[in-house]
Amino acid sequence: MDGYDKYAFEPFAVTVDLAVFTLRAGALHVLLVERGQEPYAGRWALPGGFVRPDEPAERAARRELGEETGLTDVSGLHLEQLRTYSEPDRDPRMRVVSVAFAALLPDAPEARGGSDAARARWTPYDSVRELAFDHGRILADARERVGAKLEYTCLATAFCPPEFTLGELRQVYETVWGTVLDRPNFRRKVLATPGFVEAVPGAARLTGGRGKPAALYRAGAATALHPPLLRPTPEGRPA
Repeated sequence: MDGYDKYAFEPFAVTVDLAVFTLRAGALHVLLVERGQEPYAGRWALPGGFVRPDEPAERAARRELGEETGLTDVSGLHLEQLRTYSEPDRDPRMRVVSVAFAALLPDAPEARGGSDAARARWTPYDSVRELAFDHGRILADARERVGAKLEYTCLATAFCPPEFTLGELRQVYETVWGTVLDRPNFRRKVLATPGFVEAVPGAARLTGGRGKPAALYRAGAATALHPPLLRPTPEGRPA
């Protein structure tokens, strides 16, 4: 455009960072990479990188996930934008604004390092220590977002395989919320919520012990929970 000076403002870079969660051995895990380059070489961080001039942020997030962790075939990945982190000093190299994403992945495969990541691994959330940049804050924000969305959306099914038992679904809530739920009450609420889950006709799975096989369900058509499935308060009552 005539009269517009694109050099009037100092340029800055845009990156993407991903907080990718999964459930393993009954515990919430997050995907981390070991940085192979400065700054913070040798420190653990969230996967991510710079957005190229010809790509939108979400495409960059999926590309960086594949390049740094080897997770390229992630058809079950649930990816949503978390927020933008723009503090001027968040990156020692230059002014960098990051578009952060929260992601959920059921049956997560093993990860491996690639690109500028020396290693990649699934790490129990409770054992994560100080991360590079402001990634600790991003991770905490993503965990809170996921926990809150379990209350009023059907997001919990994104942690589950295509067919799952109600016990497996309950474990998602218990793991993310860090609390034990009443089994009969949980079952009643789930089955009474229109469109939350739908039964798989004639399908069942042994879940251990001597009981009969548990019925299998799949995600229903609903996206929101009415009424919401509220997490218990410390006193044990729904919030």
